[in-house]
Amino acid sequence: MSAPRLTIRAAVPGEESLVLRFIRDLAEYERLADQVVATPQDLHKALFGPRPYAEVVFGCLDERPVGFALFFHNFSTFLGKPGIYLEDLFVLPAARGAGVGKALLSHLARLTLERGGARLDWSVLDWNEPSIGFYRTLGAVPLDDWTVFRLSGPGLAQLAQAQGGPGRR
Repeated sequence: MSAPRLTIRAAVPGEESLVLRFIRDLAEYERLADQVVATPQDLHKALFGPRPYAEVVFGCLDERPVGFALFFHNFSTFLGKPGIYLEDLFVLPAARGAGVGKALLSHLARLTLERGGARLDWSVLDWNEPSIGFYRTLGAVPLDDWTVFRLSGPGLAQLAQAQGGPGRR
């Protein structure tokens, strides 16, 4: 029996529920399932609306999606070039070891270069040793000198209303 055929393809409108299923599976793995509030409608607008904010590709075995990567463009002021930020990467447990994760990352590396980008960035939870080990085998290096910050919810709203910015009185 031959090995399953591995392909990478872009998500298309109508697959928002599939994307959300992968997001939920990833969140469950990361012990963050209670934080997923996205809806298929949110994803449709973000991925396929008038101003797409992100893209999704699926890793498929024999045309069946078994993994996904959600990404968007960022920009390096130091390099003066764009890059790609990988927000989510997940492969179903039953499909791990078949090269799907590496194929998805390889696809994003090619896409980064094809689009004139200089780097591919992502974050990983500190406790996720299997993923950290996998990324190291690909030649990725951790940026130990950097700390990720986030502003959301009430803090984001409060800062948005703060005085002192241009055009604010």
